[in-house]
Amino acid sequence: MNEDIKFIIDTAEEAMEAALKHLEKQLVNIRAGKASPAMLGSVMVDYYGSQTPLNQVANVNTPDGRTISVQPWEKSMLQEIERGIMLANLGFNPMNNGEMIIINVPPLTEERRKDLAKQAKAEAEDAKVGVRNARKDAMNEIKKVDVSEDLQNNAEIDVQELTDSYVKKIDSILDVKENEIMTV
Repeated sequence: MNEDIKFIIDTAEEAMEAALKHLEKQLVNIRAGKASPAMLGSVMVDYYGSQTPLNQVANVNTPDGRTISVQPWEKSMLQEIERGIMLANLGFNPMNNGEMIIINVPPLTEERRKDLAKQAKAEAEDAKVGVRNARKDAMNEIKKVDVSEDLQNNAEIDVQELTDSYVKKIDSILDVKENEIMTV
């Protein structure tokens, strides 16, 4: 196989892998009913005048499937952490017991589960668009390379097979997430 074509295919595979990784990161943020420290990943806290991620000023744990506990490293940060959780607009109601903040994660309603499943589908569709864009870019690059038509056709077939495999991976990741969301 021509070096240029191999490079084009490798570049396309890297872009497709990046789309897959991005999808996995996005799906972690979609909650599936049980409490997870990742649910507070977007919370920023005012730490002596600068916005700091919550996990850099406190331990975030899940003692059980319905509760998140936030144990600040400095007791003086309790109010700021509580304010940060409220400002993040995650739909949680933090309770401050003087030593830590406890958040009860309410069970998801059927309607909310369907909304989250739609959101997961939209994220998967975005990942598929990323994979298809990588395919399009690779196909255009292959046409520019000065090699025989047979080599070009073989390379295009390889890129299409790569695309199909990544679309299948995205679909299977989506199926797992949808099952997780819809399970009560």
